[in-house]
Amino acid sequence: MDGALIPTARPVIGQAEIDAAVRVLRSGLVVQGPEVAAFEDEFSALVDGRHCVAVNSGTSALHLAVLALGVGPGDEVIVPSFSFAATANAVRLAGAEPVFADIERGSFCLDPAAVAAAITPRTAAIMPVHLYGHPAPMADLVPLAARHGLAVIEDAAQAHGAALGDRPVGTFGAAACFSFYPTKNMHSLEGGMITTADAGLARTLRLLRNQGMEQRYANELVGFNLRLTDVAAAIGRVQLRQLPGWNAQRQDNAKYLDARITAAVVPPVADAARHVYHQYTVRILGDRDAAQAALARRGVGAAVYYPTPIHRLRPYLVGGEPGWALPETDRAAAQVLSLPVHPSLTADELERVADAVNSLAGAP
Repeated sequence: MDGALIPTARPVIGQAEIDAAVRVLRSGLVVQGPEVAAFEDEFSALVDGRHCVAVNSGTSALHLAVLALGVGPGDEVIVPSFSFAATANAVRLAGAEPVFADIERGSFCLDPAAVAAAITPRTAAIMPVHLYGHPAPMADLVPLAARHGLAVIEDAAQAHGAALGDRPVGTFGAAACFSFYPTKNMHSLEGGMITTADAGLARTLRLLRNQGMEQRYANELVGFNLRLTDVAAAIGRVQLRQLPGWNAQRQDNAKYLDARITAAVVPPVADAARHVYHQYTVRILGDRDAAQAALARRGVGAAVYYPTPIHRLRPYLVGGEPGWALPETDRAAAQVLSLPVHPSLTADELERVADAVNSLAGAP
C-alpha cells in the first residue's frame, strides 16, 4: 500500500461539536427543546425561508413526508431504483407502492421521460433523489408533476446546499427531506430535516413526529416518537455554520480531480446545477471491482454506491425477479466508483487519488 489509506469519507467531530454537546447535556434540556428550534430556524435560511421540521433520521423524514401528504394504500410513488433503499422503504412503510423509473446517464438522477412513462391513474407522487449532491432535473419534473396533479417529495439526503440556478434544492417540492448522518456534507451524528412551504403541512409533520401532540397529553392524531435530541441539534448547528466552506472545498477538490483524472469518466454537471459532491462518482469502463481493489492497494479508499439497485433487492422483486427493465440504472450500478472528495483531504492526498486512478488500465 502506498502510504496510509485515504478514506472515502472522513466525518468531522471537532472541539466545537464536543463543546456544543457538553453544553446541552449540562443544561438538562436534551430532547425537542430550544436547540432543536434554533436548528430548524437556522436551517431555514438554506431553503429560502421554508418551514423546517427536525426528526431523528433522514429515513424518518421521508416516511413522515409521505404520510403527511396523505399518500398511502392504493397509491403509487415514482422513485429511482439507483438510490439507497430508504427512498423506496419510506413509500412502502406508508402503505403505498414504489414504482421504479430509470435515470439519466449523466446526473444519475431520475429521467423525466422515464417518469412520464411510469405515471398511472394510481400515481400520487414523484420522489426525485438529488443523488451524490447533484440536483435532479426539477425544471422538467416539477411541471410534469403539476400537469398530472402529483405531489413532489425531494430526497435531498445527499444535497445540502446544492442548487439549480439560484434556487436551492429543498424548495421545489411540496416537501423535501435531508439527512444528517455522519458521512453527509454536514451531520448531527444522526438526524433529519423536512422542509416545506406549507404551514399546515409543517404542523402535521410536527404532530406526527411527537406522538400526535402539540400540547402534552392533547393527542390530535396517531403519531410516532421520531424527535431529534437537543444534543444532535446543537452539533448540527455547529456543522451548519461550516457547511458553505466545506461545500466550496468539495467543489475545489472535484475541480482538481476533473482536471487530473484521465482513466475514468469524471462526473458531469448539468447546466445551471450547483453540485456539492457528497460523492465524487466516476464511471469505470473496464472491470470496476478490479479497479477498486487496485486503488486500495495504492492506498486510496473507493466505494460503490449502489452496487444493487433497489428494484433488484429482495423486498422489491416481483415473483422472485426484478419487475422493471432499467438499463441506465443497471449500467450505473456496474460502473460507478466513488472517490475521496471530502474537505479534509490534503493537496498530497488529492494528488495520490488522481495518480492512483490514472494508473488503472483501460482508460476511456
